[in-house]
Amino acid sequence: MGIAHCPEGRQIFARLTVQENLEMGAFLRADRNGVKEDLDRVLALFPRLRERLRQPGGTLSGGEQQMLAIGRALMSRPRILLLDEPSMGLAPILVQQIFRIIREINRQGTTLLLVEQNARLALAVASRGYVLETGRIRLEGPAKVLMESHEVRAAYLGG
Repeated sequence: MGIAHCPEGRQIFARLTVQENLEMGAFLRADRNGVKEDLDRVLALFPRLRERLRQPGGTLSGGEQQMLAIGRALMSRPRILLLDEPSMGLAPILVQQIFRIIREINRQGTTLLLVEQNARLALAVASRGYVLETGRIRLEGPAKVLMESHEVRAAYLGG
């Protein structure tokens, strides 16, 4: 249906190689040339994965596993990519790198639905935001407006 999910906690196939994990993302696709193009695109977005194609996914660092999980989702060539807590458990420098790549994926034309507890980062990359509280939408609007909201700043941005 054109939707791919990159789950919280990465959920890669630890015993499969990086290449095999990426190929699993394209499992339902029959267009070999398109799959090759998308593999090249993923490896351009995540050059570190190219260096590790033959390495088992479970031996990668947390940041590399997050790159692999996003890359695997992209291999299905989604129109919408659901990202669940992509910064979870990552060092700050890797979080910045992952979010630069998330911006690039969106710039290349993939719509993103991002669930992220780091409100500052999420609102910085989003065009629209929703603030949930105990399962209900508490606030919504353009991300820039939410970023400047006194209520959001006090509760989520520390200011």
